[in-house]
Amino acid sequence: MSDKWIQIKATAENKYLDDICAVMSMIDAALMIEDYSDVERDLDGVYGDLIDEELLAKDKTTVSVSVFIPEIKNPAESEGFIKERFASLAVPATVEIIGVHESDWADSWKQYYKPIKTGKRIVIVPVWEEYTPAAGELTVLMDPGMAFGTGTHETTRLCATLLEKHQKEGDRMLDVGCGSGILAICSAKLGASQCFACDIDENAVRIAKENTEINNTPNVKVGASDLLKQAEKTEGGYDICCANIVADIIIRLAPDIGDFIAPDGKIIVSGIITERADETLEALNAHGWTLIDSMIENGWFAGVLKKN
Repeated sequence: MSDKWIQIKATAENKYLDDICAVMSMIDAALMIEDYSDVERDLDGVYGDLIDEELLAKDKTTVSVSVFIPEIKNPAESEGFIKERFASLAVPATVEIIGVHESDWADSWKQYYKPIKTGKRIVIVPVWEEYTPAAGELTVLMDPGMAFGTGTHETTRLCATLLEKHQKEGDRMLDVGCGSGILAICSAKLGASQCFACDIDENAVRIAKENTEINNTPNVKVGASDLLKQAEKTEGGYDICCANIVADIIIRLAPDIGDFIAPDGKIIVSGIITERADETLEALNAHGWTLIDSMIENGWFAGVLKKN
């Protein structure tokens, strides 16, 4: 396996430090925080010739948070994930990949991305891999590009597994924050009659549309939407909805998501670290949602809820 690492760095105003750390910590890597806002105060009384002038010259109005990921992971997916989460949280952060040329990592990670089985039937297959499905298996072809959603991340696997367990033939499905479109495509393969997938990131919308074409799933419609603001409603409501985002956004969705769901419909929420599961569920409970099923994997929580 590779021992090469790639740095992904996010920078924004100091006031966004907590939000930046929350998003970057989802990459499952140690954080390096560069915050120079207190340098002059902390060095008060130190002899001038002992102070590094370069340190004093640092921008004290911004903060940077970096993670280092092995090149065997998809840097583009991690970058896309971070950007999508910042967009959802309205955090105006710049994201950059440092210390390596894009041409060096653009394709190297692909050799480690192999078919992944989620649940009992769904197999996520990279478009460049050959795979012969076993009896009863459903293959979902993925070319994630720079959008989040290869099936390798716990949040996606948990969502796909719960979707397979709870979706019924003919259900209408809504995917909020769709990334690569993987969950909506899984839903279509599982027999959904119609799916609407949306994302605030234009790049994700483009990639999701391309993936629906690769999978020949014309019943998956993809559109740009700031959460639910531009999401399409369907008569009678959606029977099942996936929101694989972050705890803060799911909490923000809690008052409005019911307007899009059928009376006996279900929502699947994921992208939630276990430490924030109770807080997220309390917000949903306050708007009439009750937890009926859940899964936890490597510190990530996903749950299925129905209206009371």
